[in-house]
Amino acid sequence: MSDLCRRYGVTRGGYYAWKQREVTCHDEQDRWLYSRIQAIHAASAGTYGSPRIQGALAEAGHHVGGKRVARLMRENGLKARAAKLYHPNPGTHAFFLSVPNRARRRRVTKPDQLWVGDITYLRVAGQWRYLAAVMDRCSRRIVGWSLSSNKDAQLTLCAFNHAMRNRNPPAGLIFHSDRGIEYAAFAFKTRLAALGVRQSMNRRGRPTDNAHMESFFHSMKSDVIHGHAFTTEEDLFRVVRRYIVFYNRTRLHSSLNYRSPIDYERAAA
Repeated sequence: MSDLCRRYGVTRGGYYAWKQREVTCHDEQDRWLYSRIQAIHAASAGTYGSPRIQGALAEAGHHVGGKRVARLMRENGLKARAAKLYHPNPGTHAFFLSVPNRARRRRVTKPDQLWVGDITYLRVAGQWRYLAAVMDRCSRRIVGWSLSSNKDAQLTLCAFNHAMRNRNPPAGLIFHSDRGIEYAAFAFKTRLAALGVRQSMNRRGRPTDNAHMESFFHSMKSDVIHGHAFTTEEDLFRVVRRYIVFYNRTRLHSSLNYRSPIDYERAAA
């Protein structure tokens, strides 16, 4: 012990006093905050420095000083990777494939444990529109959605943020989707990480891993989309909104013992 104290320039008494010191509330907050910082840093593939991480935390409702974020990163050896011109990098592809399928064979016992999301195509006046939806897999309830002329991360973020506002789920939520860039984008991944939501994706080449969302889109198109010609985006928006209300409140599901999603959640509560 004497050699160790000499190496780091501390006295034996100082070492034992430090060892016996109780963990403070500030220390506990630092540990919790660093877990969020680490998750956001990993979700950005190491590209986010303290300013961007502070911004991601603020967007998730955690308002922390930039100096504190920088200190925790420095103390734990986290650094932003320097930007450079793009060139093909096999590691980038491996990064996107690194998210496992956390939804497979997972037992879901109550709402807001596992959400699933996907995108489908809808035609308006000869042009495509894109609907992103988020479903609670336990109750089959559509908890968030967004309709846009662009198929990008902004679309999926709008649907996910809509779901978060509607539900405010507890810690431990898993969000599952396919491996599309709309869900693998840094903006989407860092948003989940900042909120403490664990991301899950289909296994490679297994689109059936997200069968619950596929089933919803199939039902919606069969019930109100196929055979109808939409001339304006407003018409399509009204039909989609009306159908989701019907689907959640009224439509009976055999997997829910022939109850609607809302009735099922009321019974579960």
